[in-house]
Amino acid sequence: MQHALSLRFVLPAAAAAAALTCAAALPADAAAAAAPKSAAPKSAAPKSAAPKSAAPKPYGTSFQTDPHHDFTKHISPRHDGILRGWVTYYRSGVAEYEPIRWVKDKTGHTEGRFEGPPEGDVTAYASRVAKNVVFYSATGCKGTTVTVKHGGLGSKRCSQSELISRMKHAHRPALITVYRGVIVKVQEIYTP
Repeated sequence: MQHALSLRFVLPAAAAAAALTCAAALPADAAAAAAPKSAAPKSAAPKSAAPKSAAPKPYGTSFQTDPHHDFTKHISPRHDGILRGWVTYYRSGVAEYEPIRWVKDKTGHTEGRFEGPPEGDVTAYASRVAKNVVFYSATGCKGTTVTVKHGGLGSKRCSQSELISRMKHAHRPALITVYRGVIVKVQEIYTP
């Protein structure tokens, strides 16, 4: 009976040692995936802040959908991905944003304009803005020089404080990247 008792305490220790040995033999990425995950701060972006999703067309003519989002509950972050949208409200590190679409001008006076959902539509999201958010401006950091490439997307990297200032003052069309419920990248879309 004493032999059975000692095996009961030896086997868990042996299993733990075997698991540690296996984890040490795994590549670094696999070992990190096997390790228990701790909760990251909500405003800090993960080290690999680019989700594996395709960017929408900057001048797309339909609103992007998020079929798994429940708009009947309180305003909350969009699922991971890249949204063509603009920030409608910013306060205390949280941005509220909505999808936008490009509307071609039928009169010929301009090329067109961006518009959000119609009045009364509840298609809106809210996410914290990462402390290390990446921001690319279409008009430079001072807003005076056009800095566009790749189909009308901003290419001048500017500070988080410049992004926050723009979020507070105007609706600016952008590709907004959300990862784990946090805005990690904003790339402005040039409006001709």
